[in-house]
Amino acid sequence: MKSLQSIFGKCRRSNGMLSELVPWVGFSSSSRSCNRKKKKGNPYEEVDQEKYSNLINSVISAKARSRTPETLFQEDNLLYGPVSKCKPQDQDSEPRVPRNWIPLVNPERQASAIPIQDPSLPLKIPLQKSKIPSVTRVLQQTMPPEQAFYLERWKRRMILELGEDGFAEYTKNIFLQGKLFHAAIEAVLSAGSTQEEGKEEGKDAVDSGYLRSVRPVLADITGVRALESAVQHEILKYQGLVDCVAEYRGKLCVIDWKTSEKPKPSIQNTFDNPLQVAAYVGAINHDANYSFQVHCGLIVVAYKDGSPAHSHFLHSEICSQYWSRWLLRLEDFKEKEKNQSIQQPD
Repeated sequence: MKSLQSIFGKCRRSNGMLSELVPWVGFSSSSRSCNRKKKKGNPYEEVDQEKYSNLINSVISAKARSRTPETLFQEDNLLYGPVSKCKPQDQDSEPRVPRNWIPLVNPERQASAIPIQDPSLPLKIPLQKSKIPSVTRVLQQTMPPEQAFYLERWKRRMILELGEDGFAEYTKNIFLQGKLFHAAIEAVLSAGSTQEEGKEEGKDAVDSGYLRSVRPVLADITGVRALESAVQHEILKYQGLVDCVAEYRGKLCVIDWKTSEKPKPSIQNTFDNPLQVAAYVGAINHDANYSFQVHCGLIVVAYKDGSPAHSHFLHSEICSQYWSRWLLRLEDFKEKEKNQSIQQPD
């Protein structure tokens, strides 16, 4: 430190000495740098950055760009093609309500107690062929796009795994198992049948697991009024085949038996089944073949491995909500049929 002060002092006293000091200082600094290890040059410094400036900017901007829903849609559009988008419903608009409102419960029908020992019970009215649309057909023709998408995706995945013939055989077996399971349930619940007879009825259907699955539910079912019986709404003009009408824990219900390979612990997992049950409830209440009225529903999902079935009870308020949704689907179906008849005149 003292040597530096003495040097600067000499510089102030004599300008002539500055020329002698500068090269000396520079020489000393260069000599130190010579003793240091020479750094390895950066190869990127030799690149003509002006020539490749556009490329560098595009790469840097691409890395810094954040992925937003808009950019994701652009990428999907490039990879998979344009997406057909539905117009979003206006949030300020009122919810859609049925134009032709028919109550779920028939106000003109008097509630009357039916003796459980009535020899006409349980009713088993056969389903007649008719031009009247079925509940199943209405629901299939008006399936929401998202639900149809997942169903089609599942179908394609199964075809990839099993092949066309394998998938056809798979669906055939599923239908057969469901049919035999319903026959076994009917045998159990029919008047004079025992649960053991029902098991014997369906032992060839590999549905003994299904029967074990629904055994706790069957213990809560009494007062069977109808089994595999046709229903028709005399005002709205639709029909169907109801699985069962009976009392579940003291509540008269339309009961729908379902089989599944996957657990369905929530009613949302049953897709359109609640609408189907509500449609049957309304049809029974407006069908002259039935003197009683139903207010509730029950969806029972049985499993082949015998694990306990999931039961989804629909009380009267829930049934009314699904009834409103069913009326909307029925209106959509009739509107669709009307448009098709206009486009294809006889």
